[in-house]
Amino acid sequence: MNSKLPVEVDIQDIWQKDKDHVIHPWTDFSTFKDEGSLIMSKGENVYVYDAQGNKYLDGIGGLWCVNVGYGRKEIADAVAEQIMELPYFSPFGHQTTAPAAKLAAKLAELAPGNLNHVFYGCGGSVANDTAVRLIHHYFYQIGKPSKKKLIARKDAYHGSTYISMTLTGIEADHVGFEIHNELVHHVSCPNPYRKPASQSMEDFCNEKVQELEDTILKLGPDNVAAFFAEPIMGAGGVIVPPEGYHAKTLAVCKKYNVLYVSDEVVTAFGRLGHMFASEAVFGIVPDIITCAKGLSSGYLPLGATIISDEIYDAISKPHHEGGLLTHGFTYSGHPVSCVAALKNIEILEKEKICEHVQDMGVYFEEQLKTLADLEIVGEVRGKKFMMCIENLRNKETKELFDRSVGVGKRIANHCQKLGLIVRPVGHMNVLSPPLILTRDQIDFAVKTLRHAIQNTIQELKAEGHL
Repeated sequence: MNSKLPVEVDIQDIWQKDKDHVIHPWTDFSTFKDEGSLIMSKGENVYVYDAQGNKYLDGIGGLWCVNVGYGRKEIADAVAEQIMELPYFSPFGHQTTAPAAKLAAKLAELAPGNLNHVFYGCGGSVANDTAVRLIHHYFYQIGKPSKKKLIARKDAYHGSTYISMTLTGIEADHVGFEIHNELVHHVSCPNPYRKPASQSMEDFCNEKVQELEDTILKLGPDNVAAFFAEPIMGAGGVIVPPEGYHAKTLAVCKKYNVLYVSDEVVTAFGRLGHMFASEAVFGIVPDIITCAKGLSSGYLPLGATIISDEIYDAISKPHHEGGLLTHGFTYSGHPVSCVAALKNIEILEKEKICEHVQDMGVYFEEQLKTLADLEIVGEVRGKKFMMCIENLRNKETKELFDRSVGVGKRIANHCQKLGLIVRPVGHMNVLSPPLILTRDQIDFAVKTLRHAIQNTIQELKAEGHL
């Protein structure tokens, strides 16, 4: 379980400094002030090592993002070379760098339809923020300035900046962070597992599509600007919508001149076996795609908002004499991040990682679904290397455990002790490993999960929760 670490660190000193000074995303302050953080020190292939040398298979790929795995010397070398050549230059106005231009051209080549224009940011949240600003500007430019309202879905996750969190429909994320919310409206989550047993899948799908249309009509088509949708909903529980859902919701949007934003922050760059999932998996060409995470495999922060020719043609005209496109960031198109992304995409293509996912992802799905025989596993769902295990108190009634039980966290803790990292999301556990996982590594992950869930069941019974 132990491995020599690359740098000697004073573990206690780092642990204390982190606990005293670092504010972590999604911190559980009920335990953090006593437990502090697990210090990670090394990554190699699909494994990470903590500061004490313990080895873990990274079942969540950092955070849905380390698609090509850890320790890629090609990316490190490309980044180092770019840093020495030109680490940064302002992207504002009429200035660029070769990596930013090359990457934009590559993304235009890979994206579906006529999505040929790229605006860079530092991650997925910013990519969605940018989409909102460009959408509002687009409708201003074409003489429809009242089209401002946005529609997203309950249980959707679109980011943590103010507008992207407003788009996010996960209720728990808003408690204590109330949002002024006249701009964004949410429609129901298209979760097949929660449909009435008596309802057909087709009727369930049509009901959700009709709800979107009804919402547009209620708000007024002249007021609605865009619909935001993840191809597969990620942090909300890896929800795969019914077949035809995206095509039908896109048709509704076209009917009322509502732009369709496909949030591919998680699903792009191989996670579902294709560079982009919108067209290849779900048969749609949206007006905008937002992406991040697997774009650089997490080696450096980078996000992109990719827009259609139609949107670009409108926003690329001066809105008044001397008018500028007044949107952007210091690090838009950062040359070092763009070099990392270019090399990352080169690796994905050269090593045929999408093809590997199309093959091994099916095996991953099949093996994870064998866990459905366990007492608390209600559903194993997802596609390829984007999977979720939903844990229930009663599989027949689909009754949830009380949130205070922390069933997802318990399973994650048991997995960690056994050398596997999975992500707890309430009563669920999410898996989004590096895309280079082998059959043996999948077998280890599934075997470890089985043991962890069994250990958790024993705990829950001993404590009277089952």
